[in-house]
Amino acid sequence: MTNTPNFIFHHGGVSVPDLEQAITWYGHVLGFELERKFFIEQANAKAAMVRRGDLRFEIFEVAGAAPLPDDRRHPPKDIKTHGNKHVAFRVESVDAFIKIVEAKGADVAFVVEEDFGKGCFIRDCAGNLIEFIEDNRP
Repeated sequence: MTNTPNFIFHHGGVSVPDLEQAITWYGHVLGFELERKFFIEQANAKAAMVRRGDLRFEIFEVAGAAPLPDDRRHPPKDIKTHGNKHVAFRVESVDAFIKIVEAKGADVAFVVEEDFGKGCFIRDCAGNLIEFIEDNRP
């Protein structure tokens, strides 16, 4: 395509009720390290950027924020509401991935097998969905 801007993925954002708990969860379960903490005055939000290699999550704790609705915690129900859904990461083996994260206390929300391969969704400590897939396409 011509005349299109160049860009690369930088980070996903997630709102949680407890910033410190989320920093610990993303580190313990998925191996992210704290890059920095900061405050977003316009949103009255404590925030942190966690990083694993080139992957980043921006985590927000906003006083008075509404809790995640139950429908947003289950993938087949979540897609019935417009808006951002989740981020997805590729793994070599979904079964091996599940075994590792379950041993660390992760909540596996959903496992699915499609023509392209197997996938799973886990919930972070606040119930936010994160997808992991093994893509068998050449």
